[in-house]
Amino acid sequence: MERRHFLLGALGLTGLAGSGAVSAQTMHHEATGAMGAMPGMPGMAGMTSASQATATPPTKMTMRGPSPELAAANAIPAGAPLNELPRLQNESREPGVFRASLTAAPTRVELIPGQLTEVWAYNGMMPGPLIDLNAGDRVEITLHNHLSQPTTLHWHGLPVPAEQDGNPAQMVAPGASRVYRFTIPADTEGLYWYHPHPHQLSSEQVFRGLAGAIRVTSAHDPLAAVPQRVLMVTDLKLNRDATISENDAGDWMNGREGQFVLVNGQRQPHLAFSAIGRERWRILNASNARYLRLQLPGHGYTLVGTDGGLLGAPQKGLREYLLAPAQRIDVVVDAGGSRTAFLIAGAYDRGKMGAVATPTAVPLLDVGFDAKHPPLAALPDTLRQLPDLGKITAHKQVVMSEAMAMGMATGGARPMAFLLNGRSFDMQRVDLTSRVGAVEQWEIVNRSDMDHPFHIHGTQFTVLERELQGRVERPAYVALHDTVNLKSGETVRIKLMQAQPGRRMFHCHVLEHEDQGMMGQVEVS
Repeated sequence: MERRHFLLGALGLTGLAGSGAVSAQTMHHEATGAMGAMPGMPGMAGMTSASQATATPPTKMTMRGPSPELAAANAIPAGAPLNELPRLQNESREPGVFRASLTAAPTRVELIPGQLTEVWAYNGMMPGPLIDLNAGDRVEITLHNHLSQPTTLHWHGLPVPAEQDGNPAQMVAPGASRVYRFTIPADTEGLYWYHPHPHQLSSEQVFRGLAGAIRVTSAHDPLAAVPQRVLMVTDLKLNRDATISENDAGDWMNGREGQFVLVNGQRQPHLAFSAIGRERWRILNASNARYLRLQLPGHGYTLVGTDGGLLGAPQKGLREYLLAPAQRIDVVVDAGGSRTAFLIAGAYDRGKMGAVATPTAVPLLDVGFDAKHPPLAALPDTLRQLPDLGKITAHKQVVMSEAMAMGMATGGARPMAFLLNGRSFDMQRVDLTSRVGAVEQWEIVNRSDMDHPFHIHGTQFTVLERELQGRVERPAYVALHDTVNLKSGETVRIKLMQAQPGRRMFHCHVLEHEDQGMMGQVEVS
């Protein structure tokens, strides 16, 4: 039997991916027994046996029977002018200081005409407000938690001190507040983002709306004269009554994908292109699990930056770029060719388990070009100097795998265990240790049957090489990342250095997999 269908069938869930709801709202944290696995099954490559895996007890879930009917894929209107993300107001008048507040709370918004949807939002906005910072800024942001769940603020990609990073051990209780303080290093620039990071609750809090973008600007930006936009892509799954759907068993296995893909909170908005004929798009994939194979048919674009900011030199003539969950890119788009174009997420097979629909392309926004514009100047040949960290002095390996959790059929537990080095996340356990300033090579191995985006906190890294089916490839250019995608069976070797002490997380950034244990901790001393 084909393995992905076996997983659902063996658990009695063949029709559950579209009909059975797993309620994150009714989660409680009592143990339900150790998570088991099925060893030795044919076609179960990458699966971890019960004797190999050590897992925290699965969170008990309540099965609510048939899921509510989903809203039609065109229920949210399309075609409105693209909105800019509203900015978080700086309450400080002191130069070089950014001080503000973010309140996480339920609010109601009209997404489907005539119907209100309760979302969880920062300052009543979905997505959250754009935080505009400058390199060197001292930052002080107060989080007020008006949710019914504990939460945190994680500053994704920013090199903040470990105690300010919003890790799961730093929960802010319902009704409580927490002040986050850190300084943006002078050599930092680029697009980052903020989102909650409470263990077993991250996926729900993000899919209900809690996420926002952070733009860090350098005084020495060589592309400062190019008009720019922040495009934040999110994923939304709504029931016919306009309520946000709970995760079902298929969502927990594969990662959640909804029927709506939004850009700056809008479905397929219209972007009126700059009259000068050139724009800089800073694109963030803030979805739980959706991959964005970004294409602009009829037009190429130039890649100028990734997760960690600008590249050393522009990479011209790109026709597509695979943006995994949590990743960001910075591209320059020039007018030319047709008067209109669509930015789309092309079909991408990431190896979902179970009986799922064939991947299809999704339009993100339509672009209207002005045929009349002045001649375009050449982009700079050099954007910035990327320093080499130096000689590698330590090596580590992280293996991503999966196991079947047998509690689903009998006790209502989630159907899968997602593991790092054969173990499920334990807040009390340190999985790896590092030294401040040590230059390390991490070998990330994907022994599961689907793609996983690997993310590490506290630093950026460069990709040294990829290996798949015995073929080794090195990147054509140097780029800084905090998240890298791995295909099934792929090995990726990265080079990094942690500059600050403390406990850091590393995990899969499909948030449902993170919540189910695909996370570890490295202690930096």
